[in-house]
Amino acid sequence: MNPLDFLIPVAHAQAAGAPAAPSMMSTLLFPVILIAIMYFLMIRPQMKRQKEHKAMLDKLSKGDEVITSGGIAGTVVALGDAFITVEVASGVQLRVQKGAIASVLPKGTLKSA
Repeated sequence: MNPLDFLIPVAHAQAAGAPAAPSMMSTLLFPVILIAIMYFLMIRPQMKRQKEHKAMLDKLSKGDEVITSGGIAGTVVALGDAFITVEVASGVQLRVQKGAIASVLPKGTLKSA
């Protein structure tokens, strides 16, 4: 018996068990769950907003009061396939892309301001 055995406990060797390999199902489950969470939290809401914006642009007509993404408010004077003419003041008309329209205002909003 060694005198250090009193100070340091002796480790008894045991046969080590083979580590269990993770199953294929649990390995693939985490990335699938991660993709599903990203879809429902990021992709799906963005697609919904795009669909609502496209529907708003399709319903646009002459006389509607709109605000562009740059913050310019005006009344729609002419509609084209890709561009819209917006009158921002008496005799001042701007031609903007259809996608630059951020929102449609209720009728009479610009006259009351």
